[in-house]
Amino acid sequence: MDHQLDDLPPAPRSVTLAVWLVVVLVIVGAAVTALTAVQRQALIDAWSVGHPEDSAIQPPAFVPVAVVLYIVFAGLLLVLLPFLKTAHNWARWSLVAMVVVIVLSTLASLRTDPPVLFVVCAVASLPLNAAILYALLHRDTTAYVHADAFAPARG
Repeated sequence: MDHQLDDLPPAPRSVTLAVWLVVVLVIVGAAVTALTAVQRQALIDAWSVGHPEDSAIQPPAFVPVAVVLYIVFAGLLLVLLPFLKTAHNWARWSLVAMVVVIVLSTLASLRTDPPVLFVVCAVASLPLNAAILYALLHRDTTAYVHADAFAPARG
């Protein structure tokens, strides 16, 4: 559904909170991506624990993968925010899906026994992701993105 900007009621606090928390998530993602570059050898050492030295399997290139993933996810998150602010429900559900994927990948990464600093970042990011999901699924956000929020008042 297309909404005229003039027809939009002011965004509720839950939408504003979701927007700011997603921006914080993008900043945290940038920090973790930089940490991946700085701690590249520690990641390779952690990965190598389960692989014999004479193995033909080469350690993965963590930095390029982290940079590309960050650019794609951060770009998508930031592109969706204006659509959320203009009450597009599909943008809200897209953000929910992305945050769920981020949570699942964060939990999966913990199973690989990464260096302690990555574990700390991963565990610290989970409450942030939970807060984003809470704001996106809050009843005020739901009311804002549904068409009935734009119906003229009857009275």
